[in-house]
Amino acid sequence: MERLKETAVSAAPPSRRATDAGQGISADLIAVLTAVTRGEPRVLTIQDQSALPSGPFQLEHRSLQAGLRAWVERQTHLPLGYIEQLYTFADRDRSGVSDGYPVISISYLGLTREQPASGEYEASWRSWYVYFPWEDHRTGAPPMIGESLLPALERWAKGDRSLAQNRWQRIAMTFGLEGRSWNEELVLQRYELLYEAGLIPEAWRTGAPAVPAIAGRPMILDHRRILATGIARLRAKIKYHPVVFELMPETFTLLQLQRCVEALAGRLVHKQNFRRLIEQQELVEETGELTADTGGRPAKLFRFRREVLAERAIVGTKLPIQRS
Repeated sequence: MERLKETAVSAAPPSRRATDAGQGISADLIAVLTAVTRGEPRVLTIQDQSALPSGPFQLEHRSLQAGLRAWVERQTHLPLGYIEQLYTFADRDRSGVSDGYPVISISYLGLTREQPASGEYEASWRSWYVYFPWEDHRTGAPPMIGESLLPALERWAKGDRSLAQNRWQRIAMTFGLEGRSWNEELVLQRYELLYEAGLIPEAWRTGAPAVPAIAGRPMILDHRRILATGIARLRAKIKYHPVVFELMPETFTLLQLQRCVEALAGRLVHKQNFRRLIEQQELVEETGELTADTGGRPAKLFRFRREVLAERAIVGTKLPIQRS
């Protein structure tokens, strides 16, 4: 895992697009910048918490990453450390553009530690479960799934007899029904299903059925879809690559590390199995110091062993999630 050079980075209003007059194509650079603070996964937002930091790729940018960093710096005045390209979206019907020009959204996933945000576009941090409340299963399945989402999805599935069986199979798979387990990585599939069923405000903008919205806080354009993609990528990646340490302070307790993993996964992990796997893979080492900030007995402080990145290919933490 490579930690990129940290530079202050920020974003610009997503409504500002640079269009190539010759080809009629514009590209937006969008950042899903994530931190974990006090056991909550947080995402950096702008524009009254309704957008992700973003801005158009311009000719003066020497690369896509350089363009992204320039926008984030301008908008939030925050450092952008670890970053990787996430996904490229080019759906004309979901871009919010009415002039007919295709808009390419190139998204990136960034990992950092939360710092106060500033800038001219109301930069602030929010829990990503504000936008995806059905994804947090740390205390069990959220009541809204059974009380609101599933009944609405069932009505949608039955709304077209020719598609009813296929629709219900998708619902059962993505929401862990009929003997299936909840798969925390299917964040994007669940969001897309709710979008298709017209159960979120973003779907109204493209003529979806005007069903009352019941699912989380909306975002502009396609930004919540991009956030879902970032969450899914991170939930998968923490199982085979130690990116979680990019979100940790220099020293930490094993309980703090466990709570960080649980916050990202939206699921609990088995404490003993988790610690055994961490120790077996030699991912951390003791600092020789204790902390009394645990509310109980002093706990040992650890640090990430960055040497393991050069010693061997990482097999990962394997995330021993508790399954019902």
